Amino acid sequence: MSEDSVRVRAEALESAFAEALDAWAARLGLARDGEADFALQLGGEGLQLLQLGPDSPGPVRVDFVEGASAHRRKFGGGSGQMIAKAVGVQPGVRPTVLDATAGLGRDAFVLATLGCDMTLIERQPLIAALLEDGLVRAGKDLETAAIAARMRLLHGNAIELMRTWQGEAPQVIYLDPMFPHRDKSALVKKEMRLFRPLVGDDQDAPALLEAALALASHRVVVKRPRKAPIIDGAKPGYALEGKSSRYDIYPKKKLGS
Repeated sequence: MSEDSVRVRAEALESAFAEALDAWAARLGLARDGEADFALQLGGEGLQLLQLGPDSPGPVRVDFVEGASAHRRKFGGGSGQMIAKAVGVQPGVRPTVLDATAGLGRDAFVLATLGCDMTLIERQPLIAALLEDGLVRAGKDLETAAIAARMRLLHGNAIELMRTWQGEAPQVIYLDPMFPHRDKSALVKKEMRLFRPLVGDDQDAPALLEAALALASHRVVVKRPRKAPIIDGAKPGYALEGKSSRYDIYPKKKLGS
């Protein structure tokens, strides 16, 4: 199933959400009925994307308030987390970060929780919609409002947006291209099954890295499966390696207070 052939319809889970769902459908160019491979649904828990059919892994939504994001926010290890070290979080230093492959925004939310001002780019319209909805709901919750306020979402092609960037450059650019991840967790498996028909693999990862290196003022960080090869192009200066993931670091300038 290619991205161009994927059929998506919009569904309101309750009649009270029909009007708001109509607005999303109009904005995303979705039909309200008919045969479809996926359904973008709106209900009391927010916007969610469901793969239809007997082998559906279930709905996926962005939730920064409850669930895994809440647990990581409270018990995730703070600035000792490997992603924090990779982007250069240290005492007195909270770099501005551009997450150019935002997806569902989990890594960006972790960094925003630690105090980094984040800009997120997501090019797939349905995923961007889920992320936008999740940020709006996080902005209305007392525990997450300040974190969500540090997250700005842009929708579009990250390579083009980086090449035509206006204003001050981000100190750090973070990339997590869509590759065949071998993370065994049920959650990641579920999302990979859902997203791969919509997104495919990032065949333009070398161009993404090149644009990031041209824009970032201090460093570029690329998240990869631990045993995966580096992205074609410039070689990283060093790497941080965990159990399942690796962070390739491309330093340009020392981050200081």
